[in-house]
Amino acid sequence: MSLPVRRQAPSLLPDLHDLFDMFPSFPGIRPLLDFHSIRVEDKVEENRYVLRAELPGIDASKDLDITVQNGMLTIAAKRSEEKTEKGHSEFRYGSFTRTVALPTGAKEDEIEADYTDGILTVVVGLGEPKEPTKHIKVRKA
Repeated sequence: MSLPVRRQAPSLLPDLHDLFDMFPSFPGIRPLLDFHSIRVEDKVEENRYVLRAELPGIDASKDLDITVQNGMLTIAAKRSEEKTEKGHSEFRYGSFTRTVALPTGAKEDEIEADYTDGILTVVVGLGEPKEPTKHIKVRKA
């Protein structure tokens, strides 16, 4: 069996969140640069595509939506937090979305997701690509 190939080439530029992780953390400045994005890591192991996403502080049953369409897996989450102390209150909220291309041969009907301790794990079974490589004949002018 051949190794799975991604449908979309990775970007030459890193995600903004990953770009800011390259810089040291300076007190007071780093929080301004945190965009609360969904950080993901993915890999192919034992005929499975495994994606892990950091999503702490959400209720997976009502704040998390995972969809798949045309070889693209989308994770959408909502987060809200409110703190109240001695006449002072703070709240933060936002919605976050991350879409990744599934490898060629991904079995979209065999996707499982698990949320434990703030980490979402999505496992997609992989098989042989449905369509063989097509060769295009070039005409000579």
